[in-house]
Amino acid sequence: MTTAAPTRIPAPTPDRPRRATVDWRVRFGFLSLVWGFSFLLIKVGTEAYAPFQVTFGRLLFGTLVLAAAMAVKRERLPRGARTWGHLTVAAFLLNALPFSLFAYAELTIPSTLAGICNATSPLWGMALSLVALSEDRPTRVRVAGLGLGFLGVLTVLGAWQGFHGLDATGTTLALLASLSYPIGWIYVRRTLAGTTHSPLSLTGTQLLLATAQLAFVTPLFTTLPSRFPVLPLLAVVALGALGTGVAMLVQYGLVSEVGPTTAQIVTYFIPVIATAAGVALLGESLTWSTPVGAAIVLAGAALTQAGSRA
Repeated sequence: MTTAAPTRIPAPTPDRPRRATVDWRVRFGFLSLVWGFSFLLIKVGTEAYAPFQVTFGRLLFGTLVLAAAMAVKRERLPRGARTWGHLTVAAFLLNALPFSLFAYAELTIPSTLAGICNATSPLWGMALSLVALSEDRPTRVRVAGLGLGFLGVLTVLGAWQGFHGLDATGTTLALLASLSYPIGWIYVRRTLAGTTHSPLSLTGTQLLLATAQLAFVTPLFTTLPSRFPVLPLLAVVALGALGTGVAMLVQYGLVSEVGPTTAQIVTYFIPVIATAAGVALLGESLTWSTPVGAAIVLAGAALTQAGSRA
């Protein structure tokens, strides 16, 4: 909180028109759609390109968007080897690793299942915070939410029928991707909390480092495509520019305007949109256990956030 210095009152100036801003509910809906459709875009991208190539493209175009935003706002890259070291780890845990795991997972599982697996991140976060964050004390409601959420996961996977027809490898990769996010969040909270650098500067640098990581790994495990089909290429561009770059900028605006608790609710819309997009546009099959299980997962995830610290 700042106060004005006791100086002379300035002469009145003509009123300037206030710059119109888009209502936060519209931006909230946009963010839900973009992140929900990301799993469909991954699926389309991997039809022509290797998973590492899809991830590299996603990070590259996302970095370009944030770099442009930093240039417009005249933001500088953070200084200090310690900060860059922590951001390198964060880039791996929050971007390079989960993005790659989801891309590989969608080679063998539908985008609808990948989107639902992504919704388990709050569940993993709750479980990990009980061990890693001493200030996050468990409550009966949150523990009940944790159990309910994982019951929903078992429902989605069809545990009562022995996981029949389920690709174990792809599903495991998607669940590991969702686990990587809270590990990264806890790491950032422990190492970068209280830094004087702006969130835009930190995230732009984080994406830059993740792009560098994929630029190193991708040539080692893939070969340059002989052709570049337009639709999968556009999917990768949209995944990076919109689903990563623009989405992060919109998220920052939401957090600053309505707070992290309200902004976080977008997480619960992602699997709904991912499922609808996968079924309607990709023709993916849907059994009763998928939407029922997803609803249970979301209910459990919501309970795990009850009373948690932002």
